[in-house]
Amino acid sequence: MSVSLTQAAPADPAEGGGKVALATAGLLIGMLLSVLDQTVVAIALPDIAADLGGMDAIGWIVTSYVLASTATGALYGRVSDRFGRRPVFVTAVAVFVAGSALCGLAQTVPQLIAARTLQGVGAGALFVLPTITLSELYPQRLRSRVQGFTGGVFALASVGGPLAGGAVTDAWGWRWIFYVNLPLGLLAMALTAYALRLPRQGGGGGVDLAGAALLAGTMVSLLLVAEWGGRTYAWTSGVILALIGATVLLAALFVWWERRAANPLLPPRLFAGRALRVALPATALLGALLGGSIVYLPTYFQAAYGMGATQAGLALNPYVLTFMAVSSLAGARIGASGRFRPYLIAGAAVVVLGFALLSRLTPGTPYAVLALELAVLGAGFGLLMQNLVVVAQNAAPPADLAATTSATVSVRGLGLSLGVAVFGVLLTRELHDRGPGPAATAAAIPDVLFWGVPAAAVLVVLTVLLPRRTPAEG
Repeated sequence: MSVSLTQAAPADPAEGGGKVALATAGLLIGMLLSVLDQTVVAIALPDIAADLGGMDAIGWIVTSYVLASTATGALYGRVSDRFGRRPVFVTAVAVFVAGSALCGLAQTVPQLIAARTLQGVGAGALFVLPTITLSELYPQRLRSRVQGFTGGVFALASVGGPLAGGAVTDAWGWRWIFYVNLPLGLLAMALTAYALRLPRQGGGGGVDLAGAALLAGTMVSLLLVAEWGGRTYAWTSGVILALIGATVLLAALFVWWERRAANPLLPPRLFAGRALRVALPATALLGALLGGSIVYLPTYFQAAYGMGATQAGLALNPYVLTFMAVSSLAGARIGASGRFRPYLIAGAAVVVLGFALLSRLTPGTPYAVLALELAVLGAGFGLLMQNLVVVAQNAAPPADLAATTSATVSVRGLGLSLGVAVFGVLLTRELHDRGPGPAATAAAIPDVLFWGVPAAAVLVVLTVLLPRRTPAEG
């Protein structure tokens, strides 16, 4: 079966010659920074704790950034409809840069957490807006190819973050993992301010701040349930039950409000067709599988092979390089044919195979065999990552492109954070009866990765359920 998820593209704005390339570079730098700062800090946490103290709150240096960026991501699409892509992106990068500078200057852990929260507020735009803007800068026939490159940036930054963080921390100290953002952020601002030229999409309507607040509250409550449940607090504790109740209540209020809002953050009409109803849960599930694998595979390398942090990061190269290559090649092929569904179904099936292979790892598995299995998983994710975003984009009318893209990218970020938390809970459970030590960890992680098999099987079902054509095509 084949599918052609296309729609009439808006007028091609890519008439600026070399300026389009400069604008693209500025957008991709911003995207790189947003993903790097999700992962670059983790490896520096011991140095930060040794310098600032406050070990009991050290995890919030990572969590505060993730919460802020995930909670604000969905808002930026509509804000950029109202005020324009360029000014909103430049402003968001400026907020990110200011937060980075304050992180480097922090003298206490609470100061650093506050600065990381500010940094995360800016970072909420730095993956969402490039994903929207690149779809408008280039003709629709190139949309899959361009979004394929953004998938490669995500993979590179996700794995390269710990490597860069370790190298910078060892060479200059932990503060410089934040200071290096300043020249890169300023370069992104300069390139986009000079080269990015797009017509403003929105009219005179206001921004749905009430809807944004309800959605942010829902996401934060859900993330805290996943982060704290079964570890910081028991699942039956008052804190977790209250957060679960808050998640359900805020989600219900968000749906109620969006049906009545004059300019809703996520227009209910988008869900009239099946494409977005399927693409959003598929994207969330993909994010969860990405997060669980990227975070816990390096831990396996360290436990099973005795690798250091840098070696463990480099050991993911078969995964990353295959991800990047397949993402780029698949984007080009899909852009030429317009047929998404076969690639998405194949990608989900390959992810099932990848997790099945990894779940059979033993301490005696040669790394060469493991490298092949990593390449399988990377190929599956490469077929899926940005192409699910493009499916959602192509199912939306041009006026709703920003809202649809913001929702899709934000849902993937939410899924990624939830995946890390859920895989962490599963690992804690597996280690409970095994005792401490690297051998126990090496034995437990394949059992945790096994749960990726049924989750990826659900992903196969969701890709099969994608419609042959969007409502726009009739």
